[in-house]
This record gives sequence, structure tokens and C-alpha cells, in this order.
Amino acid sequence: MDMKHIRGVLTAGTMLGVAQIMATAPALADVKAGVDAWQQGDYARAVAVWQPLAQAGDPDAQFNMGQACKLGRGVKTDQAAAIDWYRKAARQGHARAEDNLGLLMFQQGDRAGAMPYLQHAADRGEARAQYIVGTALFNGDLATKNWVRAYALMTRASEAGLAQATTSLRQMDRYVSQEQRNDGIAMARSMAQQEQAGSMDAPASRDTPRPIRTADLPPSTPAEAKPVEAAPVPKPAASVKAAAAKPPAPKPALPRAANGGWRVQIGAFSAEARARSLWSQLSARVNGLSGYQPYIMTSGGVTRLQAGPLASNADAVRLCGAIKAAGAECMPKKM
Repeated sequence: MDMKHIRGVLTAGTMLGVAQIMATAPALADVKAGVDAWQQGDYARAVAVWQPLAQAGDPDAQFNMGQACKLGRGVKTDQAAAIDWYRKAARQGHARAEDNLGLLMFQQGDRAGAMPYLQHAADRGEARAQYIVGTALFNGDLATKNWVRAYALMTRASEAGLAQATTSLRQMDRYVSQEQRNDGIAMARSMAQQEQAGSMDAPASRDTPRPIRTADLPPSTPAEAKPVEAAPVPKPAASVKAAAAKPPAPKPALPRAANGGWRVQIGAFSAEARARSLWSQLSARVNGLSGYQPYIMTSGGVTRLQAGPLASNADAVRLCGAIKAAGAECMPKKM
């Protein structure tokens, strides 16, 4: 797996919402006025509205000023100033500011300093941060090597549609054992549940509860962010094991064969990420499916998902029955 793909992740378009609080105080309403000006393309007016509020300590305005400085809209492009504004907002608990702070610090070369912020962002479900942290954990670079967690984070980033993460998963499959992959997929499912719970339970960024409304800033383009050159990735030894302790593997309720001549085909897809996402979902719903090996094969622009091996047609039919009961298509195949 090669960290050079991180360039594509960091230079991809960025759609970041501006948390906006509608209250009676005129200063708070002015932040929304700046968002309206930004969306209309009047970046200078937006900056003129946000700057005094940011200097007065408003975290939403500070985050927006970080956006403006990063993209060079309404002000001169200044990555150092963007980092400073993001940091000020992050200190006040602004999650999106912390996400952007870690990504921009990493992009600007402060990878060690960025890692704590990226780890927090990855825990919140930020796909680009999950990709970077997953890469670091896989290689033991800036983080203790942990192949199970690396595989879990890369799975989550792939499920979010990050093409580089899907590519990295294919490379990781050459080194990570089937047992570790199964543990990683199970961990990815747990992460998805925690991300959802976290989004519902996150505390408000203000001292007193107020209605919150979201307005999106227009996405940046790849040309608006300076790409980062990532260090080459050392090829891991296949014998290296994950650092984290693994939970006990569930006992499969369906028969398995170490070298059986049968598999079941679960589906064909135009994108590999969809195949991996379906495998993750079905592994949680079909008892014993995680004990089989997933086969994800791409040919002619079509990705096929199969599971196996199975000893006989009868075993394949039985497994297909369980998969169909979970709402997915399935077909026994003789290999």
C-alpha cells in the first residue's frame, strides 16, 4: 500500500458545513449573513462580516475565516492563517474545525502534530482522516502498527466512497490474514454504530441550547489546495500481526471447508466499494458468514462478490438460503 494516494485524498473537493446558530444577539445573526454572502459569491463581504466576529471569539466565524484563508476567497490564500483560525475554533470544541486542522497540518508537512486531530476526526467518521490514520496504522508510521484497526478504518473510508481507500484495501488483502480481516470488518461495524451514536449525542458548541441550522460552503476544487508529497510506504512483512487484542471469533453456524470446490456468488457491482459494503452488512446479519472468506474480483468493469470455500453444492445452497433470508441475492457456483 502506497501513501502517495494520500495526495488525491487531501486535494479532493471539500464540502464542509458551517454550523450556524440563530439567536436574538445581532452578532450571531451576522455569521449567517456572512454565509449568505459567501453562497452568493460575495466572498469579500463574507470575510468582512466574519472577521470581527472571529476576532471576538465566535467559533463558527473562526472556522469560516479558516475556510476563506485556505481557499483564498475574500482574502489572500494563507495556509498558516487558516491553521491558526481552525485551531482557535477547535479549542472551543468546533469539530469541523478540528477535522480541517488535522488535514491541513498533515498536508503542510506537520504529520506528527496532525495525527491527534486526525485520530479524533477518524473516530467521528471523517473518511479522509480514516484513510490517513488507517495507512499510518498499517505501516507503523506515526502510530503503533495495528493491522486490525487499520483494516477497519480503511473499510469505513471505502464504504464512504473514497476510491483510494478501496485501492488500499486490495493491497492490504495481500498481507492481512483472513482472521484479521474478519476482525477488522467486525470493528468497522462497531465504528459505524459509534459514529452514528456520536452524531446524535454530540454536545452543543454553545453554553446554552439554541436551534441550530446548517449552511454549506461551496466545495473547493483540487487546484485550490496544495498537494502533499507523501513518503514511500515500506512493504510490510506478511508475518506481522496486529497489535490490538482481538475479540473472540464468533462460532459459525454454517459448514466451512478449507479447500472446498464451491462458492456462493452474492452479487455483481459497478464499484468495488459497494461489494465491500454489502459484505460488511451481511456479515453482521447472517450468522456464521464472517467465518467464510470473501472473494472480491473485478473484471471488465464489473466487481463480483463471492464467499467460500464450501465443500458441496448442498452446503452452498444452505448458505445461499441464509443470505437470501437476509434480503440479498445469492447463487451457488462450482469452482
